[in-house]
Amino acid sequence: MPAKKTAAPRHRFLIVDDEESTRLLIARLLSAGTKVETQLAGTCEEALHLAGNYAYDAILLDLMMPGIGGYEVLKEIRRASANTTTPVMIISALSDQQTNDRCVAAGADGFLVKPVERRALEFAMKSLLAARGKPRHA
Repeated sequence: MPAKKTAAPRHRFLIVDDEESTRLLIARLLSAGTKVETQLAGTCEEALHLAGNYAYDAILLDLMMPGIGGYEVLKEIRRASANTTTPVMIISALSDQQTNDRCVAAGADGFLVKPVERRALEFAMKSLLAARGKPRHA
């Protein structure tokens, strides 16, 4: 009897960015390296709705978004959503230490600077997925 092929685990990611081209690029980069299902959010409100109703394996979040902004989205996800412990990777054009520190304080698990390179994104996501389920540092 032939051996059954087992499908690689599929991961569900939420990509939040107000620029459609960036959302699509990140989704394409992720799907090239791993088996993923992506959901895309172009507004803060849409991101909070999706994060409040669906559990994800990781969330990739832009900081500089219209409306309440990425920091507030991150804080709300950490405060009350189906993803309070889901790894969140910040992806931003901002690259200073103060921004990085503020993201960590708000509950981010990682930080990538735009434009995102494929290898850096793959490495960051593998690290986040490996850490999923481990206690978060306060």
